[in-house]
Amino acid sequence: MTTNKNPRIRRDLEFFPIRQGNNPFVLVRDPLGLVEEGKAVPWPLYEFMTLLDGTHTVRDIQMALIRQKGGVLVGTDEVEALLAHLDESFLLDTKKYEHARENMVTQFAAKTARPCSHSGRSYPDKPANLKKRLDDILKTQPPASKPEARVVALAAPHIDLSVGARVYASGYQWLKYTSPSRVIVLGVGHQMMGDLFCLTEKDFETPLGVVKNDRNMVKELWDAGRAIISENDFGHRAEHSVEFQVIFLQHLLPEDSFTIIPILCGPLMPSLAGYSRSAYMETAGSFLHALSGILSHGDHETLVVAGVDLSHIGPKFGHNMPATHLQSQSERHDQNLLKAFSNMQTDVFWEESVRVKDQFNVCGFSAMACLMEVLPPSRGQVLGYEVWHEQPTRSAVSFAAVVFTAH
Repeated sequence: MTTNKNPRIRRDLEFFPIRQGNNPFVLVRDPLGLVEEGKAVPWPLYEFMTLLDGTHTVRDIQMALIRQKGGVLVGTDEVEALLAHLDESFLLDTKKYEHARENMVTQFAAKTARPCSHSGRSYPDKPANLKKRLDDILKTQPPASKPEARVVALAAPHIDLSVGARVYASGYQWLKYTSPSRVIVLGVGHQMMGDLFCLTEKDFETPLGVVKNDRNMVKELWDAGRAIISENDFGHRAEHSVEFQVIFLQHLLPEDSFTIIPILCGPLMPSLAGYSRSAYMETAGSFLHALSGILSHGDHETLVVAGVDLSHIGPKFGHNMPATHLQSQSERHDQNLLKAFSNMQTDVFWEESVRVKDQFNVCGFSAMACLMEVLPPSRGQVLGYEVWHEQPTRSAVSFAAVVFTAH
C-alpha cells in the first residue's frame, strides 16, 4: 500500500457495534464480500479507523493517536503497520481494493442472469421452504378486500422478511387483484454514489426460478437517461431491495407471466445541484418521461413495485443519540411523507424532506419520488406502518406498505 495520499476507509462498508463478554467490538459488513465474513475489530482499532476519512495525512493520524493516548509517543512505523493490516483485510480504499473490485465488476458484467445474493441467508434457498416461508408471511394479515379500481402500484418494505412480515403481507396480498405482464421494480441503491439510477439487462434468478428482463424497455430507459445512469450494473449484484420484491412476485403471479424492469434509485441529496423537486426534474426529467411512457403503453398491463424503507435513526445511522430519543420526531416525519405520498402531493412530499434536510435518513425517498413522477392519476392507501428497534446498536428502522389504484 502506498501512503502518498490521505488514507481512507472504504465508503461502502457498514459497521455495527457488538459486545463479546465485557469487550466492545465493531462488526464489519462488506456488500462485496471481500472482507472476511463475521470480521469484528476491537474498539480501539475502530477508533483509529474513524480517522481515515481521506482528509488526514499519515502525520495527522499519528498526532491524533498521540493525543488519544495522552501524549504517549506513536511512531509513523506503527501507523503504517496498522494501515497495512487494514489494507490487507480490504478495509481501505486503495489500489488493492480497487483492483479486486474491478475484477468483480468484470465478472458480474459477463453474466446474463443475476444470481440471488440473499438466499440461504435472508430467506430459504430451497423452493419448497421458500414458498412455505412466504405463505407464512402472507398469513400474518387478514386477506385484502377487492379494490374498486385497478391496482397500478405497490410500495412494500425491503427490510428483513421476518422483521417486516406483517407489513409485507399487508401489501402483497393486493397482488391477487392484478395480472401484469410487466413489472417495473424500483429499488434503493444502498451502495450507489453519485448516480441517480442503475439499470441492468440481466434476468433475475431466485430459488423459485428465473424472471426474464424486459431488455427492450431497459434499453429505451438507458437511451433516455444515459448521463444520470451508472456506467455499469454492478450496483445490482448484492442489492436486496429488488430481490426481495422479485421473490414475492414469483410466488404470487403465474409462472412466466411477467417480465421485470429492475431499477435502482440512488440517493438524491449528493446527486443533485440543489435538493429540490425542480432540481430533480431538471436532472432526471428525460428518464422519468420515458419511464412514464412505458406505463402508458397499451400493449401491456404494467405494475410498479417499489421496495422502500423509511427513517433510519440512532448511532448506527450517524446520530449522536439513541433511536428512542428521536422516534417521536422521525415518526411524525414518516407520517407526513406517507400522507403526501399516498395523496400524490408531490410538492408537499419534497417540502417535508427538505424541511428536515433528510435528517432521518429515509432510504426509500428516491424510489418514492420516482414513483410519484411516473404514475398516472392514482389514489394511494397506507396499509401498514411499523418501527423495528435493533437493541444492540440502539438504532431503529421504520417501514410501510402503500397500494395505489387508478383514479
